[in-house]
Amino acid sequence: MKQPSTGEARRQAQNVVNFDRSKVDGIIIQNGDEKIEIRRRDNKWRLEIPIKDQADAALVENLLSDLETWQKEGTIPAKDIDADKSKLNEYGLNRPKLKLKLIGSDRPPEILFGKDAALEGRMYVRFENSKETFLAKQSVKKDIDKKAEEFRDKKLTDVTTAQVRRIALKTPAGEMELEKKGDHWDIVKPLRARADDEKVGDLIAQVTTARIQQFVADDHGDLRPYGLAEPRGSITLFSQEARKDQKVEIADSIKVFGQDDKGQMLQIGSVPEKEKDQVYVRFAPRGAVYTLPKKIEEALNTKPADLRDYHLVRIDTNVLDRITIDVPGKGKTVLARKDGDWTIASRNNAPADSRAVRRLIDTLQNARVTRFVEDVASNLPKYGLEKPRLQITFSSFASENTAETKAGEEPFATLSFGKEDGDNVYARLTDEPFVVTARRGLLDQIPADPLQWQELSIFKLKPDQIHRLSITTDKELSLERGDNNQWHWVKGTGQIDGNNVQLLLNTLSSLHAAEWLGATKPPDGLEKPQLTLAFTTLSDDKTSHRLIIGAPANDGTWYASVDGREGAFTISNSDLNSLRLPLVTQPSPTPSPAPSVTP
Repeated sequence: MKQPSTGEARRQAQNVVNFDRSKVDGIIIQNGDEKIEIRRRDNKWRLEIPIKDQADAALVENLLSDLETWQKEGTIPAKDIDADKSKLNEYGLNRPKLKLKLIGSDRPPEILFGKDAALEGRMYVRFENSKETFLAKQSVKKDIDKKAEEFRDKKLTDVTTAQVRRIALKTPAGEMELEKKGDHWDIVKPLRARADDEKVGDLIAQVTTARIQQFVADDHGDLRPYGLAEPRGSITLFSQEARKDQKVEIADSIKVFGQDDKGQMLQIGSVPEKEKDQVYVRFAPRGAVYTLPKKIEEALNTKPADLRDYHLVRIDTNVLDRITIDVPGKGKTVLARKDGDWTIASRNNAPADSRAVRRLIDTLQNARVTRFVEDVASNLPKYGLEKPRLQITFSSFASENTAETKAGEEPFATLSFGKEDGDNVYARLTDEPFVVTARRGLLDQIPADPLQWQELSIFKLKPDQIHRLSITTDKELSLERGDNNQWHWVKGTGQIDGNNVQLLLNTLSSLHAAEWLGATKPPDGLEKPQLTLAFTTLSDDKTSHRLIIGAPANDGTWYASVDGREGAFTISNSDLNSLRLPLVTQPSPTPSPAPSVTP
């Protein structure tokens, strides 16, 4: 069953060479007097001879792919070659300058490359110790007919941006260190502060995506001509792949090797006299001096302030279960996550406006620091932060003890707001030593009254559940649904307008507040309402639900309140128009008689 199919066997028979590329450990190219040896080390391709360096993996893999698909386009049998001793010389295969040998188990014989054939794009090749000659395309020849330098990887490093866990930066202005914790970056030297993940990623990418312009020299000689004896600065990347105290099993014992991650250091030197758009660099892992585009110099101008995270607060929504809003004199509002939605835990877990909670989280996550005021908050009273005017605490919550967490609330960030300063307000995170400012308008987007967090849905009914309806303006109308689903007056006269009744019920049964405002106030006009609707349902005809509409608000909405819920809210003008539709059919206007025309 391991034998190839007939079609596959036919294809393999036409291949110049058959091999298993996974078993190829190395490649040796003899190109005239130059020998090039490339080896696979730890699943990476490296140049070993005549220079030691990182090999261009794409070039090597492309060569192996071309070898796999290299087809014979003609065969000259060995007996024909023996019959004419000059044939090998004619084909350039007697003492060819270009040879290719694969290293590994089940390797094919060395391949010898001769002259180009008369047929365009074709050439002569044969195997070592065989005179049989093949006509094949020149694709593989083009892959290997290169100088050793052309096989060097022009990509500076094979470390990716995502693999970097720590950075050490030395510049004329001083030293800086950054460290990645979880998914986020922090500055750890010269101060401890949150770093901007995107800006740090851009800094790392300057190294991980750098392309070598010129291979200049190895780094064992005099580095002064390149400005690298005393480099202007350096960037060192530490990869997550390196581990300290790595345990390795050897026979029946376990040995621990202290493997320090020395990092990959890039030192930046001077600018070449002739190539002003380049700069000399020394890259320690590859032990050589190169030139890179001059843009890499920008890293030397980096200061801690350039990399600081200007987000006011960092919120991990994956563990966020509680939000506590504390305003002195107004008590605390505790919002709790429940099954993907939010409740007001401080009000017996009443349903909260989940969209408003998510909007608050998004607002705070996107809020920006307008100014870093102090790196050490030594005088909190100066900024009104010893007794904050508003404080928001973000917490995770565990209902049971586990190996990882204890039951109860675990705060992970607390944001405090103090005095106002023009268009800004002083703020700080309690676990950070800094005082910052943020936009003063941010406070207006954080409702302090728990009543303002109530869900916007006022009624959740189907229109046909409403059984009895009473409407009071300057007079009272009352009607009831009969057994045949027809409405009749309990109090009122005239023909009932069924369409208007249905439109009113559709709006009333699914009424939503435009906004919850908090406690009721005299200007709301709810003491002397202009419209009151009361109704009962079929499920409980004894319980009455009552909606009161008060005065108009300034934004085109109307103040309202409802029995069973504290506080005032607003409803839209269109909803109000539906709720006060006339329920008595209006008589159609009688058309005026046409005027008589006298001839």
